[in-house]
Amino acid sequence: MIVAHTPDADDAFMFYAMISGKIKTRLKIEHLIEDIETLNRMAFEGKLDVTALSVHAYAYLEDKYRILSAGASVGDGYGPMVVAKRDIELEGKRIAIPGKYTTATLLLKLALDEFEAVEMRFDKIIDAVKRGEVDAGLLIHEGQITYEMHNLVKVLDLWEFWYGRTGLPLPLGVNVIRRDIPEEDQKEFLRVMKESIKYALENVDEAVDYAMKYSRGMSRDLVKKFATMYVNEYTYEMPESVVKAMERMFDMAEKKGIVKKPKLDIL
Repeated sequence: MIVAHTPDADDAFMFYAMISGKIKTRLKIEHLIEDIETLNRMAFEGKLDVTALSVHAYAYLEDKYRILSAGASVGDGYGPMVVAKRDIELEGKRIAIPGKYTTATLLLKLALDEFEAVEMRFDKIIDAVKRGEVDAGLLIHEGQITYEMHNLVKVLDLWEFWYGRTGLPLPLGVNVIRRDIPEEDQKEFLRVMKESIKYALENVDEAVDYAMKYSRGMSRDLVKKFATMYVNEYTYEMPESVVKAMERMFDMAEKKGIVKKPKLDIL
């Protein structure tokens, strides 16, 4: 079973126990690590058995994958943001985005009526803004807590945009499993996923030690802060509020003509 996830502290944190063999299972699991937009695009080919996936991308993949009720990345009080060298009006501007199918990009399309999207890897965006290659940049992952170190300012907080309109938590990423995998194997992987998350939440420092492999220059305190921001009670077991939030997000996207609302199938 090929299980794909990102080279980010939060994914490393939640998958630590699984990767290190602390959770026993009959499944033969092989881990593949790529950035989220690469995984989104690989999922379109249907070759990944389990993968981290942007909520946005699921709209195009409901025929191939089911959503797992464990492993979601959910913002609650924080989320993607747009930064620039100074406070500017964003409509019509060149904005670096971390991928066409990321949920952050979907949120930006919901928040703005017109902008020129410039796609690039998420970890190249801050430098592109600093060099003036784009007017602003849409940040995901650790950029949300490190941008001020680069003398950039927050122009648009997409958590505030989202919460102001919905009052719901912000679902950004999910883990999905291929539909054609036998049901008993799907359920067994879900068990392993939940136990791995539970282990990380109960052994935070140990899991953070492993996540430091993907620190990208962040201090241990920042890695711990970032990992525990996005691996939380929502991650262990998806509550109804997150399901409702995904429904609402796709309703808004369909109403604006961005994407057709998918049927949510959650294991």
